[in-house]
Amino acid sequence: MSRKGVLTIISGFSGAGKGTLVKELVKEHDYSLSISATTRKPREGEVHGREYFFLTREEFECMIEGGQLIEWTEYVGNYYGTPRAYVEEQLEQGKDVILEIEIEGALHVRNLFPDSLLLFITPPDADELRKRLISRGTETMDVINKRLKRASEEADFMKDYDFIIVNDCLKDCVDCIHQVITNEHYKTTNQNAFIAEMKHELEAFKEGE
Repeated sequence: MSRKGVLTIISGFSGAGKGTLVKELVKEHDYSLSISATTRKPREGEVHGREYFFLTREEFECMIEGGQLIEWTEYVGNYYGTPRAYVEEQLEQGKDVILEIEIEGALHVRNLFPDSLLLFITPPDADELRKRLISRGTETMDVINKRLKRASEEADFMKDYDFIIVNDCLKDCVDCIHQVITNEHYKTTNQNAFIAEMKHELEAFKEGE
C-alpha cells in the first residue's frame, strides 16, 4: 500500500524562528524541504539553492508568467514563491513535504491542496517577538517596526490555521511539530488508499459466502 505524503505548510510572524525550526525538522526527520524562491538579498551564511533560490525580479516575474509557482507574494518589497514541480513530485512519491511560506501564500496553497496541514509558528508573546527581531542584527529599526506592524495584521489569520505552535523551547517545538505531522497520516482523509484496499480484500470474503 502506497502512503500518501503530507504537505505541511509552516508560516508565522517574521522573527518567530521558522527557519531554525525547519532546519531542525529536516535534520532530525525524513522530510522533504521545498526550497522557496525570493528576490531578497541573501543573509550572511545563506546559499543559493539551499535556503532559497535567490532570483532577480525579472527572473521571478518570468516564473510567475510561466505558471511555475504554486503561490507567490510580495512582502516588505521582495517577492517570495514556491516552485510547483518539486512539491508535486515529492507528494506523488509518498514523501512528506514541508513548505515555509508567508501567510497569504499558505492560504492559497490550501485551496490547491485541501488536505495540506497548516501550522502557525509564534513566540510566547509580542515582547519576545520584538527582542528576536532586534537580536538578529540584520535590519534597521525602521524595517523591524514594519515587520511588527505587519505581524499585528497577520495575527488576524491565526484562526485559519490547523495548529498554533508556540516556539519557546526549540527541541520541544520540533518534537511537537513532528508528532502533529505523524498523526496527520492517520486521518481518514489520508487513508483513502488503505480504505479502498481493505474494502477490496473484504469483498473476497463476501463472494465466498
